[in-house]
Amino acid sequence: MAGNRDRSTDQLKDWKETRGSQRPDTLTTGGGNPVGDHQNVLTAGPRGPLLVQDVVFTDEMAHFDRERIPERVVHAKGAGAFGYFEVTHDITRYCKAKVFEHVGKTTPIAVRFSTVAGESGSSDTVRDPRGFAVKFYTEEGNWDLTGNNTPIFFIKDAMLFPSFIHTQKRNPQTHMKDPDMFWDFMSLRPETLHQVSFVFSDRGLPDGFRHMNGYGSHTFKMVNAAGEPVYCKFHYKTDQGIKNMPVADGERLASTSPDYAIGDLFNAIATGNFPSWTFYIQVMTFDQAERHQFNPFDLTKVWSHKQFPLIPVGKLVLNRNPVNYFCEVEQMAFDPSNMPPGIEPSPDKMLQGRLFSYPDTHRHRLGANYLQLPVNCPYRARVSNYQRDGPMCMSDNQGGAPNYYPNSFSAAEVQPHCVQSKFKVSADVARYNTDDDDNVTQVRAFYSQVLNEGERQRLCENMAGALKAAQLFIQKRMVENLKAVHPDYANRVQTLLNKYNAEAQQNSSVRVYSRPGVSAVAASSKM
Repeated sequence: MAGNRDRSTDQLKDWKETRGSQRPDTLTTGGGNPVGDHQNVLTAGPRGPLLVQDVVFTDEMAHFDRERIPERVVHAKGAGAFGYFEVTHDITRYCKAKVFEHVGKTTPIAVRFSTVAGESGSSDTVRDPRGFAVKFYTEEGNWDLTGNNTPIFFIKDAMLFPSFIHTQKRNPQTHMKDPDMFWDFMSLRPETLHQVSFVFSDRGLPDGFRHMNGYGSHTFKMVNAAGEPVYCKFHYKTDQGIKNMPVADGERLASTSPDYAIGDLFNAIATGNFPSWTFYIQVMTFDQAERHQFNPFDLTKVWSHKQFPLIPVGKLVLNRNPVNYFCEVEQMAFDPSNMPPGIEPSPDKMLQGRLFSYPDTHRHRLGANYLQLPVNCPYRARVSNYQRDGPMCMSDNQGGAPNYYPNSFSAAEVQPHCVQSKFKVSADVARYNTDDDDNVTQVRAFYSQVLNEGERQRLCENMAGALKAAQLFIQKRMVENLKAVHPDYANRVQTLLNKYNAEAQQNSSVRVYSRPGVSAVAASSKM
């Protein structure tokens, strides 16, 4: 086995070698006091009770009791890396953000990849969307582009997000994953058909994080130096090529190498095989948005690449692994409301909901001062505001500067040129229902035009293989939704379900017939 060790397996050996002949550090308490013995508690005699004055023990244990922070509700399992973004094409005609200031400009970035539904200890090789979040450390503050490896999402209204995530989690009584919960919700919300089809296709099981694309998914707004806005979408295409994993390999690795994707990314960077992605935008004018055939802010739909072609912008390169996972990955916090001047939100309902949800969950999980943590700190910009105090304040708390606004002492002044672009709103306020929108046309194109014959068959097999665990009435409703997409889609899934359901019925009968003391013949004669 020694010959099969890779860089992630040899991390401790590599760390030791980097220290060379350097003497070990002095062991201390959290307060920096040297420790003379770290293997034995302080007791009254060799068999006596522990003394409260053993501050070395209490320092160690009290910290240990608190070293786990709440895991993320979503995207709990993930990997992170660091690198840079380089501008290769000029898009200043669309955007004034300094991150795109000139060709050749580089900006430090942090990226976190993740699975979505599983807990922190779950497997990397499950069928699930993958999170793909990028933090740009710009001189105008951080820009957090939080997306997935899919250009669309399951739902379009943020009100449904908690319920949707609950269906991915555990039954409140059994504490088990429940296929009825998942498929009941999906079959009741036809707008999920596009993402469900994507996830159950080959693309729902990427081979690690390096071989998948990333998408900002939402519609955003870009504003140029003249104040002229356009709508846009962000894409990052893998330079390593798309590579998906066969189902059998995913199932095998789930038990033999559950951290497969984390290790693959770490080892690639550690050996100098730095992964990269080419960064693109799509642009839609306000006039085009008004006349577009569907809602351009609908997260369950894509923009036509023929009508709105990809415009190259730059390249993302990852060339450094985290030094410490907890500090740099577990505490990494992405917030889509972090947008420098020139990048603004659109009316996308899901994006609007995330503008509140993300920073709110970070303040719960990490604390009010989570932006002072080194990995989250906008270190290339000077933070100056009227926020003060809170637990774990690690800065100088802005010293003696006034903590109110307006004031007569010019601590921090607003910048009029950074005011967000104006837009008109002239609609009645209401809770508008959007579930009657066209939820099938793009799914039909994905099924019949994007996928080839082999990919269509695997999609149907993957979907039926998961749907078979749900109750029959839920299966029937889901197949009816598929029928609206394409008759072939529905027929293939239904044929497979018929097979699986017949096998399940037969196996159930065998179990009944074979119970102790009753022969199969005797049991059948009583029916």
